[in-house]
Amino acid sequence: MPGGRRLDGGREGSARRRDGLSRCQQHVSAGTACCSEPRSLYAERFGPRDPRATVRGGFLILENLRSREVFADLAALDESVFPLDRAALAIALEEYPHLNIESYLSKLDTLAARVEVLLGDDRSPLNVLEALNEVLFIQEGLRGNTEDYYDPRNSFLNAVLETKNGIPISLSVIYLEVARRINFDLKGVGFPSHFIVKYSSPEREILVDPFNLGRFLTKEDCQELLDRVYGGSMQMQPIFLQAMEKKGIVSRMLYNLKGIYYQKEEQQKALNVVEQILLLNPGTLSEIRDRGLLYMQTSLFAKALADLEFYLSHAPAPEGRSYIEGHIKTLHSIVSCPN
Repeated sequence: MPGGRRLDGGREGSARRRDGLSRCQQHVSAGTACCSEPRSLYAERFGPRDPRATVRGGFLILENLRSREVFADLAALDESVFPLDRAALAIALEEYPHLNIESYLSKLDTLAARVEVLLGDDRSPLNVLEALNEVLFIQEGLRGNTEDYYDPRNSFLNAVLETKNGIPISLSVIYLEVARRINFDLKGVGFPSHFIVKYSSPEREILVDPFNLGRFLTKEDCQELLDRVYGGSMQMQPIFLQAMEKKGIVSRMLYNLKGIYYQKEEQQKALNVVEQILLLNPGTLSEIRDRGLLYMQTSLFAKALADLEFYLSHAPAPEGRSYIEGHIKTLHSIVSCPN
């Protein structure tokens, strides 16, 4: 492809992102100390037994709580201004509390600048997609992790950018965000048991599979993907190619992580993810139920009781009613016992 101009305004964009952060968010993304508050200020809100906090020198040190505050601030934003790149990186703060978010946003800026150089003056959709594929998959070496698909690191954008391995949704987020930086509009598509991106215009639609090195997909290819997973029992439908909102994409990333942590029986990490899901989707009854069960497994019995009772009283047809009622009975006995 012909050479061309550099991506203009990349550093200004980064500055604008930083200027829009609260003081706490700046410290969290830089990995520096912040939010060490007197214990009394947070004890009522989070409880003295909250597993995300530790006490040092009479202060509540809020490593994971700081991470949660950053994610909560992002989750509260309207979809129109919701930053997919920053939110996807904020997911990783639970696992990497000193993660420097800004440095990874800069990595995305740099990738976009390299795509821009390849483009030159030819901004046709196919040329843009080919330039994205060249930089991300040929030069940078990003690829789908088929050898260890369920490694949690495949879901953390920082780890994907470092290891070059990802799953469909994390690779798609990188693809979407690099494209956005060069003003090329793509949408994420939550295909059944897969994730792809698409370019749409009145003239054409182009489907791209970032998990498979940016392969262009036909509708027949999509049916083959379905057949591979569902054994021919599911037929291709237009709804499968509907664009997802940015918050929906982040929610799906979190649901993937939740499932992985369940499989690995890492209850505390699964609980952290469920709490993030509820920040994005407040009041989701199935997640309140699951949070209650995870609270119980992590010995937060009063919180478990509150969640499970709330679920039973609000769900129109509670799934596993007798199972939940049995846990509630047990929890009442535990909570009422002073020791």
